[in-house]
Amino acid sequence: MLHPEETEAQFEQRWWELMNDLRQRFGKKPDLNALLLLIGVQELGQGGGPFTKEQKQDLMHIATCRLFSISGYYELERVDEDGWPHFRLVKPVPFSTLKEQERMLKWHMLEYFQEMDRLNG
Repeated sequence: MLHPEETEAQFEQRWWELMNDLRQRFGKKPDLNALLLLIGVQELGQGGGPFTKEQKQDLMHIATCRLFSISGYYELERVDEDGWPHFRLVKPVPFSTLKEQERMLKWHMLEYFQEMDRLNG
């Protein structure tokens, strides 16, 4: 996924800039799983843990749903009594290859962090 006016090189540049920014913030370059966990914790809004292995998996699921809500694949259904968000699938996410899945995830992460930067301006 690209913005209509964005080239592959521009997409890669945006990704490199995000990774560089996160490396500066956290002292190391995060992988995709670490980014999903970070986004999940942010979306939960209850601080940084500690979390059990199961909770970390749930946080990564929250992140994935939140990211794909940007493109209308998921929507927030409710927040439970413990403050955990629950999403529902609106339309199937079109995946074919692992490379395309990773690319789509990266694009949504770029959009998410850009949105967060605008909100926290």
